[in-house]
Amino acid sequence: MKINVWNSIQQLGKERGVAPSIIINAIKESLKVASSKYFSHNEDIHIEFQPEKGELRVYVIKKVVQSPKDPGKEITLAETKQIDAGAKIGDSIEINLPADTLGRIAAQAAKQVIFQKVRYAEQEQIYNTFAPRLGELVTGVIQRFESNNNIILEIQKTEALLPQREQLQNDEFIRGDRVRAVICQVTRDDRNHQVILSRTSSQFLKKLLEMEIPEIANGNITIKDIIRQPGERAKVAVSTKEKDIDPVGACIGVKGNRILAISRELQGEKVDVIVYSDNPIEYAKNALSPAKPGRMVILSEEERIMGAVVSNEQLSLAIGKKGINVRLASRLVGWKIDINSRT
Repeated sequence: MKINVWNSIQQLGKERGVAPSIIINAIKESLKVASSKYFSHNEDIHIEFQPEKGELRVYVIKKVVQSPKDPGKEITLAETKQIDAGAKIGDSIEINLPADTLGRIAAQAAKQVIFQKVRYAEQEQIYNTFAPRLGELVTGVIQRFESNNNIILEIQKTEALLPQREQLQNDEFIRGDRVRAVICQVTRDDRNHQVILSRTSSQFLKKLLEMEIPEIANGNITIKDIIRQPGERAKVAVSTKEKDIDPVGACIGVKGNRILAISRELQGEKVDVIVYSDNPIEYAKNALSPAKPGRMVILSEEERIMGAVVSNEQLSLAIGKKGINVRLASRLVGWKIDINSRT
């Protein structure tokens, strides 16, 4: 049977970003399934499809016998004579799917491929493209808002999901806005593959720091750890082996320009940059920034509890609004920190 679909396959592949071979194999598979309704005895169906030449053929091979026991593989001589008058017992005969039936099935198969097989191939392409990019900072354009406050962005002609839980509490966007986020997950299931973005993860802040601060990007300053209360406050521990680099000053920038640029992207989230230390007491002192504790002691090494003594003026600063400063400091150093004033 002659069909002219090669240009359509090429065009479809180009539009969808799917290799023509995937579409051809999908059409073959659909033809085989559809043809099984015509060849209803569990025959071994053969597909010869060469779209570049415009050739399509669907057929089965059966052996000519006197008394068939397996109608899927055998056929009587009388039935064979209607196909090939010269056939005889013991011959193998090819039985073609009739042209009118083939034409109808081919049309159904092509439609099915467009809505199912090509869709699946697209999903695989999405997974293969974005799964290796987990943790990467990307910029997407907002396409629409969903009823559950999730946001759909377009990234490289692919729809990505920014769930409400991964948005900052002060994020306010409109359709068409360009939004930065990191790829935090790429899901894979039978119906849909989904690229999921985040603006609340520590990785998002890390990528912003790498982008804004050259000393981090080139490796002169190392980020040791990041703890966030998204939209409110974050603590970043940094270190350097370079004697002539002040890691905190480099991150903050002249008049705070570097850290302020990051804070603006985070909708006003305060970012404390502190020096990392292997000494837990020194590390904890730094972590309580912007407060300056006068003295710190280990109360229980087994339970990892330490106490900090601060002046009355520093008490509220050390604790922070609703306890956020001491809570983040404790998470950063891995010790519970009890704050006490000198009085």
